[in-house]
Amino acid sequence: MSAALQESLLDVIDDTAVLPLAGAVRRTELSRGAWIDIRRGWVSGSGPLFERLEAEVPWYAEKRAMWDKILDVPRLLAFYGEHAPLPDPALEEAKECLDRYYGTELGEQFATAGLCLYRDGRDSVAWHGDTVGRGKTEDTMVAILSLGAPRTLMLRPRGGGTALKHSLGHGDLIVMGGSCQRTWEHAVPKTSRPVGPRISVQFRPRGVR
Repeated sequence: MSAALQESLLDVIDDTAVLPLAGAVRRTELSRGAWIDIRRGWVSGSGPLFERLEAEVPWYAEKRAMWDKILDVPRLLAFYGEHAPLPDPALEEAKECLDRYYGTELGEQFATAGLCLYRDGRDSVAWHGDTVGRGKTEDTMVAILSLGAPRTLMLRPRGGGTALKHSLGHGDLIVMGGSCQRTWEHAVPKTSRPVGPRISVQFRPRGVR
């Protein structure tokens, strides 16, 4: 296990375990009907899970048109669609836990899982909301599990305003709900600080990307 993944004592536990959400989730109400939930250390023993995913997921690089150029997406990607087996039993357990806890409020189950591998501080994701599909017009939820070295996830109101910063890694969970995808944006900025690799796992309902 790399030194970057040993920064948390929870990461050196041999057995990966998805811990309860009830009583441990902290909700923050934002503006315009948006909210976020955070559960620190939701997955214990997350270092071994990170290593399994890094080694076994069929990561791919992608190019996108940006600013009249075709550029490399600054992270590696993987996607598991509805009914596709997830790449590790711990992620199946995590999805089931999310469905039990949020199913009534969400009104449906989480259906897909997108994975991103941030190899170092040069990898990032720009300001955006998940507004491809239903998230453009409907309230929804996106649950993100962060594994590996902590990175800063920033949130700001769409159209401008004070940004919020959360350092997430080592099995932390953030859930963005309500109108968050429409009325707020989020990003993982580049950093010049030496940081280890990070994997984010984004659980989404059907029709949200």
